[in-house]
Amino acid sequence: MEGCSFPVLFSPLKIKNLTIQNRTVMMPMGTNFACADGSISREHMRYYIQRARGGTGLIIVENANVSFPAGSNGTTQLRLDEDRFIPGFFELCEALHAQGCAVSIQLNHAGASARSSRIGMQPVSASSRPSKRGNEIPRPLTVEEIQKIVKDFGAAAKRAQIAGFDSVEIHGGHSYLLSQFLSPTTNGRTDQYGGTPENRARFLREAAEEIRSQVGPNFPVMLRLSADEFVPGGNTLDDTLEYLKYVAGLVDVFNVSCGLNDSLEYQIDSCFRPDGWRSYMARAVRDRFGKPTITMGNIRDPHVAEDILERGDADLIGLGRCLIADPDWAWKAKNGKKDEIRKCISCNIGCAGNRIGKNRPLRCTVNPAVVEGDAYRSRKVSRPCNVVVAGGGTAGLEAACTAAEVGCTVSLLEQSDHLGGHTTDLVRLPDKARIGDFTAYLIRRASNLKNLTVLLNTPASTGKIRDLRPDVIVNATGSVPVLPNIPGLRETTDQEGSPIHTVFSMIDHVDSYPADMTGKKVVIAGGGAVGLDMMEFFAQRGAEVTVVELLPALGSDLDPITKVCDSNMMEKYKVRQLTGTRLLEVRKTQFLVETDGKQSALPLDYGFICLGMRPYAPVLDGLRSDFSGSVEILNIGDSLKAGQIISGVQAGRNVLLTLERLGFLAPDHT
Repeated sequence: MEGCSFPVLFSPLKIKNLTIQNRTVMMPMGTNFACADGSISREHMRYYIQRARGGTGLIIVENANVSFPAGSNGTTQLRLDEDRFIPGFFELCEALHAQGCAVSIQLNHAGASARSSRIGMQPVSASSRPSKRGNEIPRPLTVEEIQKIVKDFGAAAKRAQIAGFDSVEIHGGHSYLLSQFLSPTTNGRTDQYGGTPENRARFLREAAEEIRSQVGPNFPVMLRLSADEFVPGGNTLDDTLEYLKYVAGLVDVFNVSCGLNDSLEYQIDSCFRPDGWRSYMARAVRDRFGKPTITMGNIRDPHVAEDILERGDADLIGLGRCLIADPDWAWKAKNGKKDEIRKCISCNIGCAGNRIGKNRPLRCTVNPAVVEGDAYRSRKVSRPCNVVVAGGGTAGLEAACTAAEVGCTVSLLEQSDHLGGHTTDLVRLPDKARIGDFTAYLIRRASNLKNLTVLLNTPASTGKIRDLRPDVIVNATGSVPVLPNIPGLRETTDQEGSPIHTVFSMIDHVDSYPADMTGKKVVIAGGGAVGLDMMEFFAQRGAEVTVVELLPALGSDLDPITKVCDSNMMEKYKVRQLTGTRLLEVRKTQFLVETDGKQSALPLDYGFICLGMRPYAPVLDGLRSDFSGSVEILNIGDSLKAGQIISGVQAGRNVLLTLERLGFLAPDHT
């Protein structure tokens, strides 16, 4: 494609009677946007239209249930088990086609991944083996029930075709029902649906045959699969290539994913996995069966996508969370605006953490308007407005950029010599480097706004702020580590020659820790997100790590992907977990702790205090006193309540609500 930096990525691909305008594919990701009855909502429509408008070639709509209620995945899941859902999907297909986007939908039955509390019955599966450690025991399906579900898949595919979808995708991976039959870890049957690869693939083959009989020979059918399950006793890539030969003739495109519930950090990639790391699996399937494949896996950079296609590893590039983060990813990549892409940082907090972990609607750490996109930028203030932001971390930067983008004159005061706040420290940890992509995006965004002035090395004094004649002041001065009144803690922590450090002191010396720390004892006080970041760093270097946590479990504030990853890592490296344990005293070479009323001393070579963060707002009281009643003062981000980046960024975007309330910006009635 002449003039395009990524000619293969933005070339068309024809599959049977479907032509996809480019090689970008939005992966099917649950949102919890559906209506309670399983129909598509207005919010859903706007969400998908944003991604179609952003230049995505093919959108695979998130998994729709083919057998209600037993097949339900989540409390607000789309359904295609009845004709009454066709009109809503027809509207969606019309809207996406109007943007030049092809559209498919994923057909699914949750099987043992369903919950009895939601479906009102015992979940079903291939056998009585749960789909995840700790899940409830499912009931094995009878042969008659299997045949009924086969018909359900076919009927749902026909409804999709009638509704205007260009294709359907069968979900055969990720610990859902068809995957439960395919995997030796969950299929303990001894009849024609168990045992050999051919028998374990029988249910999938019959479902694909029924779908093909319903939609005809020229309608593309795709298959999502877990090519390597990454669990002991599960299917390897070679095993998958063996069973796929029984269904390959019925499938037009292989969507090559990986992982099961117990290896969730491979299925929904942890932040440290490199861009495109899964593409070798798609290449193996493509080489064996000669069919187009989709690969995905932390692909954020269009150069990586282009390289994968040029190498012939895959024919299509699956974009998941990166299209939640930036609906315009494809348009920006195609039109020479690669540096403006708001890259996903794979934190898994607003997406998987909300939807899987807490049953909330989809949100995003780096994109505070998942549904609406950047539509706010078309709005402008109706009269001059000066905004002063104190603090240049992620919350302050988002507030400053948002205010400037709607026409305010903005001054951002940062007392240090750089922007980014704590994120500039965290990115020095090897597994947290991706966070730096968001900081860099915010800084580039700020630098392109002529009405936003950044003043580094400038403390936010009341006098300096008064000189700027503010109409609105945003305080976003961040947080500092909690150092409780525990004997010895403050006297030894971060002191010269002491082995006891906070996370920020540790990061300042991160390059000084040897790569091999075998035999060294590391004790971490605090088993939240930061404490477990420390655990990851030192456990992988061979240290003997102990984590002390007052709560009954570690990682209570983590998203489900990080929880699974950390749990597997602690098991692998034999990390000692002392939950329900109180830190009583900090000594230079040991922590004194108490568990169940019994005290013990934990010897250490290195100790880390990771007991949380507290708000740091040194000028807030002065601002409220000096500007009382005359200027609107907002306190946002960690300086209000120490938390995750997502809450601060959302608060920064919410400066729009303040501008509306004060009459500088007309309310948005779209």
